[in-house]
Amino acid sequence: MKILHTADWHLGKRLDHFSRFEEQLAVMDEIVSIANDQEVDLVIIAGDLFDNFNPSTEAVELFYKTLKRLTNNGKRPVIAISGNHDSPNLIDAPDPLAHECGIILIGFPYAKVQTFSLEHFKITKSAEGFIELKINEIDFPIRILHTPYANEIRLKQYLGENKEDELNRVLADHWHNLAETYCDINGVNLLTTHLYMNKRGSEILEEPEGEKPIKIGNADMIYSDAIPTQIQYTALGHLHGFKNIGTEEKPVIYSSSPLCYSFSEAGQTKYVNIVTLFPGSNATFERIVLKNGKALVRKQFVGVDEALLWLNANQDILIELTIETETFLKAEERKALYQAHQGIIHLIPKVRLADETSSHLHEINLNQNISDLFVDYFKSKNGNQEPNDDLKKLFQEILNK
Repeated sequence: MKILHTADWHLGKRLDHFSRFEEQLAVMDEIVSIANDQEVDLVIIAGDLFDNFNPSTEAVELFYKTLKRLTNNGKRPVIAISGNHDSPNLIDAPDPLAHECGIILIGFPYAKVQTFSLEHFKITKSAEGFIELKINEIDFPIRILHTPYANEIRLKQYLGENKEDELNRVLADHWHNLAETYCDINGVNLLTTHLYMNKRGSEILEEPEGEKPIKIGNADMIYSDAIPTQIQYTALGHLHGFKNIGTEEKPVIYSSSPLCYSFSEAGQTKYVNIVTLFPGSNATFERIVLKNGKALVRKQFVGVDEALLWLNANQDILIELTIETETFLKAEERKALYQAHQGIIHLIPKVRLADETSSHLHEINLNQNISDLFVDYFKSKNGNQEPNDDLKKLFQEILNK
């Protein structure tokens, strides 16, 4: 069987003031096309479906329309779990109607999904944190351990363990018990979760810039050795770059977000992961590049003129632009930059300060007028650089008020 694994859609997300909705429309179309072209049997979306607990109407509409299209008219099961950006109650709300469309939404970590049967597949078994699927055209069952996001305290509450117990052991025991009970070599066995997971002893994986952090020290870190040996493939969400923290034989994969959502992701390639599975065999996978979405670029120039030339030649991107100058940017220079390109998200002026070794302390005449005092003060804080005319005018306006 073939599975499409995706995560971290963050529908409704903006980049500062800039809407990404049109890009999200395009990349959702692309993911649906890949699912159809690859003839996948199952879709797993591993959390952070929306960007916040109260998503916009257009984000919610895009989400449900995309899920319905991914089901291929109810022939293909789609499983979506909540992440740390999602409201579990919102994800769970449309559950009965979603089931009729072939969509399984799981908001809480210890959820027991109601069994149901449709024309093309059915849920044959269900327990807290587990479902077994049987798809008509596949000869073996699909077992899925599922753990949506919850913080450390809530996870322990859901799992009924002593709050002082180590979270890693709590989850390891929970998953192990489910795997021992339901997962044998006569079916395929999966885990999907939205947690901060890493390989024990490996370097710390950085959470995306702008992402709500879920790792506080190491308290909320789950190590991949907690995954039961029966599990053939683990579908993770949360980190926005593709990463396999498992092995080639037993992949434990962050599939990546579908778009670059912060400038820390500038230059990243985005993917969906296509997984092929058979009972009792090692999983194999193929990354498929997502081509939609604007590139995010961090760029630095010396002087405004050089920046304007480059901006005019590179229009279809979003930019964090740093301008290095000998004086502070003037209002007309800022205006020219923004008029040259509609995708400037951040404009960062970087003033080259005078060599501090050449500066020397000098006595300031406190009897001079306040405008001259302001200039002396500004120079003392900015490497002997004088304020430009715009700043002087602004200071006079403040004085006049």
